[in-house]
Amino acid sequence: MPGLETNRLAPRDPESLLRRIEAAERAERPGQLKIFLGYASGVGKSFRLFDEGRRRHQRGEDVVVAAMQPDTAPEIAHAICDLEAVPTLDIDGVPVVNLPVLFERHPQVCLIDGLAYDNPPGSRHAKRYEDVEELLSAGISVLTSINLEYIAEQQAFVQNVVGGAPAQTVPQEFINRADEVVVVDAPPGAEAAAKAQQLSALRQRALLLTADVVDRQLEAYLRLHGIQTSWETQERILVCMTPRANAARMLASGRRNADLFHGELFAIYVIQANLTDEDRMANDRNVTLAHAQHAQIDVLEGDDAVATILDYARRHNITQLFVGHNLRRTWRARFSGTPLERLIRDAEGIDVRVFPQ
Repeated sequence: MPGLETNRLAPRDPESLLRRIEAAERAERPGQLKIFLGYASGVGKSFRLFDEGRRRHQRGEDVVVAAMQPDTAPEIAHAICDLEAVPTLDIDGVPVVNLPVLFERHPQVCLIDGLAYDNPPGSRHAKRYEDVEELLSAGISVLTSINLEYIAEQQAFVQNVVGGAPAQTVPQEFINRADEVVVVDAPPGAEAAAKAQQLSALRQRALLLTADVVDRQLEAYLRLHGIQTSWETQERILVCMTPRANAARMLASGRRNADLFHGELFAIYVIQANLTDEDRMANDRNVTLAHAQHAQIDVLEGDDAVATILDYARRHNITQLFVGHNLRRTWRARFSGTPLERLIRDAEGIDVRVFPQ
């Protein structure tokens, strides 16, 4: 289910609903995947992973450690001291999950830290997440971890925020298939805390990614079981279109969420001065896309675009606001704040969901 900010709790809790209606099936179904998602290094995702493994072991589950990071922190070493470890294979000096031994041993749960690792040539699979897929297919549950920057479809956003992204990746489609994704929301170390604005953007991105996973799971479950939602219209989603915003993606996401919760979809753009012919063509395309998604479309005028958007949103009881963003900051923005920051700050009571452009 894009830096992004959430200012309001939703009137429903899709995650709670999903857990209720799937609880019995989850208990019976083998091969569960739980992902601990970190929005930055040092937030403690590896500790959370192994600590849950420790607690499951204490509850009587058959848990083994199948892969760890090269350097083990003392608290992690303490958490796994009573757990069985299946040594990794060494292929050209690279640790690789030992699938043959794990299939023979067949534990209930494998702990695999570092989901995004690439395997060296000659390995059973090119990617570690493909090792995990095979374990799941064999009925072995996996607890694993990944940072936001290693998710392929999130890298453009991360690169805009922090200026770089790693080469090793996992497709978001794999993340979307997880039975549970947990954002590890622990305070980062002192060095990372100096980058508070970047961390806030990454944290909000991770939280919304997790919310999207839950929304997709719930929608798939309802569709699979022929369940029709009966709640009244509550979500009123407003897509703010600009010539350079990813309007197609925002409108598609808005329509999906509106349909899921029997909501309404609105689309607007604020008239801007000095538009190029290309910008006008882009606006026309966006309006066509909005018509195709059956959105209520309005063209607004106002000298202050942020104030104009928020006034419209409040008059129409909007609950979610979708906007595009560009993280390049001018010298003036550094002193006065970007329009996006103003929008997020002033949109009290409205979810602001930001999509990269």
